[in-house]
Amino acid sequence: MNLKNRSFSIFLLFALAVFLTSCAKERSRTTGWEYNDPKTGGFEVPPYRDQITGPGLVFIEGGSFVMGRTLDHPMQEWDNMPRRVTVPSFYMDETEISNLDYLEYLYWINRVFGADYPEVYRKALPDTLVWRERLAYNEPLVETYLRHPAYRNYPVVGVTWLQANDYCSWRTDRVNEMLLIRQGILDFDPDQTPKDNFNTEAYLAGQYQGLVNRPLPDLDPAGTGERIARLEDGILLPRYRLPTEAEWEYAALGLIGDTKYERVVERRMYPWRGDNLRADGRKNYGEFKANFRRGRGDYMGVAGSLNDGADVPADVRSYWPNDFGLYNMAGNVAEWVLDVYRPLSFADVEDYRPFRGNVFTTRITDDEGFLVEKDSLGRIQYREVSVEEASGRYNYRMADNINFRDGDHQTIIDSDWTQAPEDGNTTSKMYEYGRTSLVSDQSRVYKGGSWRDPAYYLSPGARRFMEEDKATNFIGFRCAMTRVGSASPAGRRR
Repeated sequence: MNLKNRSFSIFLLFALAVFLTSCAKERSRTTGWEYNDPKTGGFEVPPYRDQITGPGLVFIEGGSFVMGRTLDHPMQEWDNMPRRVTVPSFYMDETEISNLDYLEYLYWINRVFGADYPEVYRKALPDTLVWRERLAYNEPLVETYLRHPAYRNYPVVGVTWLQANDYCSWRTDRVNEMLLIRQGILDFDPDQTPKDNFNTEAYLAGQYQGLVNRPLPDLDPAGTGERIARLEDGILLPRYRLPTEAEWEYAALGLIGDTKYERVVERRMYPWRGDNLRADGRKNYGEFKANFRRGRGDYMGVAGSLNDGADVPADVRSYWPNDFGLYNMAGNVAEWVLDVYRPLSFADVEDYRPFRGNVFTTRITDDEGFLVEKDSLGRIQYREVSVEEASGRYNYRMADNINFRDGDHQTIIDSDWTQAPEDGNTTSKMYEYGRTSLVSDQSRVYKGGSWRDPAYYLSPGARRFMEEDKATNFIGFRCAMTRVGSASPAGRRR
């Protein structure tokens, strides 16, 4: 055989080997059984490459950073001492949630629940009266800020922490429903009802069917031949939620633009380099980098040279994004985060994924261990984990861990506290709520400066808090989402 024919034969053998390898079914590396084959039991391993980026989100590559104050507090408070923590990769909204975003939510809530449960719609409405001041004429903002198209891309305000969480839950379901529709599994259903509307958890639990278009094949030989999507298919996204305080602060600093070989070149005071509040580039020299109050009575600058150009909140894409591509992480509106406020959180919380506010729950089941029927609004029902269920665990002993190490029985020092109140919570005694402080288990952290704040609060390390059921004209929010799997997208893995 000559060299040319021999080379051709080798090529054919190689091509045949590649073809046979590609056609061969994937096998378990631990048992040798084939996946995705009804003859071998039908255990399915669907193809999966990476988590997609949900609508409106920006990928935030995680890492270690020094969380806490970068500026001295004007009132000398010590509630944000610097501490190194690690924040895993996650996703965050590119902008604050706008009036238009929230109006879409209100429209859907009213369309589905308005006739039978009008209280659901009323509960979701922002408080437009937050614009009223006793000695100012703000009635035009009361009447127009939320609904007039001139303000449609301005950040929504007048929203409580509780309302912001409800919005996140609604958004989760709408995004996942659209993903199932795009996969061809479900069809559009414009006639959803309070009891039968798409809810991600209810769908995965088999308590919502919807308008089925093309179900997935079921390879279980004992099955019906078709099935709904499962979590294991990788089609559905994790839930939208509020960012934790650590996530928000990490994303605001945007240190990805200040790091070389794991060395942070400059510890930032603001979401941009340097300590200057004005742009220093030739094109935009002297313009403010954020919307805030420069001094008493100065909210927007001087006519003919308005500078930040915003007397109240500005468009959610105003000014310059930080190095993660996030807009208005300083100024415009402050933003709710997930955490319960405690002055000493920096000393208590874990250094990996720090967070205070855990209340562990479990799904409600009947006497036979099956999930109870979803509630009247189409949602899976939960209850707090009991002490009996948590007994014997090393990582937690009760459901409510909000006041762990800061107000619970393990940290009390007064002998009069040995008898817990009826609700089992000693936080009110620890902080003397309403008498010497406003700290309670319902105190939620909000971060970032706003259009009506001085420059100090533009620093991502600044912390403030408010009751979770209160709203103002300077607090809005944006959503986040957990990154599952690797810390970097598939195309960026080292």
